[in-house]
Amino acid sequence: MPSAEEPPGPAPRAIRDTIAAIATPPGRGGIGVVRISGPAAAEVARALIRELPPPRRATYCKFRDTQGEVIDQGIALYFPAPHSYTGEPVLELQGHGGPAVMHALFGACLDAGARLAEPGEFTRRAFLEGKLDLAQAEAVADLIDAASREAARSALRSLTGEFSAAIRALAAQLIELRALTEAILDFPEEEVDSLHREDASQRLARVRATLADVLSKSRQGSLLRVGIHAVLAGRPNVGKSSLLNRLAGEERAIVTPIPGTTRDALREPIQIEGVPLVIVDTAGLRESRDEVERLGIERTWHEMTRADVVLAVFDAHTGIGPEDSALLAKLPEEGVRIHVFNKVDLVPGARPGRREGAPHEVWVSAKTGAGLGALRHALLEAAGWSGAGEPVYLARERHLRALARAQAHLEAAGTQLEQWELFAEELRLAQEALAEITGEFSADDLLGEIFARFCIGK
Repeated sequence: MPSAEEPPGPAPRAIRDTIAAIATPPGRGGIGVVRISGPAAAEVARALIRELPPPRRATYCKFRDTQGEVIDQGIALYFPAPHSYTGEPVLELQGHGGPAVMHALFGACLDAGARLAEPGEFTRRAFLEGKLDLAQAEAVADLIDAASREAARSALRSLTGEFSAAIRALAAQLIELRALTEAILDFPEEEVDSLHREDASQRLARVRATLADVLSKSRQGSLLRVGIHAVLAGRPNVGKSSLLNRLAGEERAIVTPIPGTTRDALREPIQIEGVPLVIVDTAGLRESRDEVERLGIERTWHEMTRADVVLAVFDAHTGIGPEDSALLAKLPEEGVRIHVFNKVDLVPGARPGRREGAPHEVWVSAKTGAGLGALRHALLEAAGWSGAGEPVYLARERHLRALARAQAHLEAAGTQLEQWELFAEELRLAQEALAEITGEFSADDLLGEIFARFCIGK
């Protein structure tokens, strides 16, 4: 029976088990948290702390197992439904963060009637109870996994609903346009004059412009999630390893005047303006009879096929020679290429930085650091990061696919202004694609795939 202190919440969508999990990371810490959610949370509280704490008040108490033995002492917090993270009754027990203590407390919760939560099950229940939409639920995991401060800020914006609000604003514009179109279809005997057609065309143009803006911000934000994969490539001794060390800010790669020093790909994660990058130093490209070096060169070509940006490094003192030209001809066409002329300090009168009229050409000195700022900016621009200071949406791949589908349907609608039935159908499909982002239209298998990637306890 629910406690008299517990206000009646909304009728649950399904009878669910009560779940429990350790919500803090594995290992030792000053504080550990066990979270319980479900209809029997109050019974678990009475079994472990002998009473139900007042709602939303920190209560200091002793935690006991089902035999009455004291396990730990700490803080208990109770959140009645629907005013909790999951929308269900939630109990949080905050004790000392030792692994033995946490597992004993968690085991007592299981003995009291709870079961182990699946990955992401707390957040999935929050979504099913309407506490979060799907984009906000995904933002919870993105905020936890954020690798930079800028990524954390963007994830928080999505969690507070900014991304969802932009999607819903788009859907509202589409609904207005669909209503106009349906009105025209309802009166087929009336001739559709040029004013109606022009109005529909103008509304469609506004929706497409808004969608293009959201898609642009989403593509930029996706860089904060997945980062940029940049590969340094070029002949031996052009300074690739020295460039990696300069970009990383420390001596990560071995630098010697001996050709072929780098034999395997060396990855170094860095950040530029809050955007995560992985810079990969590779073996120098040349013909070699050394088996180990030859394997390293094969890996270099493989790395370049996966790269978002290839930094083709040349010796500024000698310029692009026949061997360099032959290598350029073999580089993969996919991705973006930046020509980096290193050792500019050896060229009298040469100016480090970017060349006017050549946006993908940067002159630098790995020895002095000259031109490195221009190279960093060129890297971000090549990957699609504007750095204009506008908020971006920390979009996932499925968001980008849904937005691209909606954009394709709107483009198709623009070609169907003479056939209103087909025009209306393209608008419907565009709205359906947008609804997938917030979860208003989601298959169960999609939800299972999304939440399975969350950590247990969240």
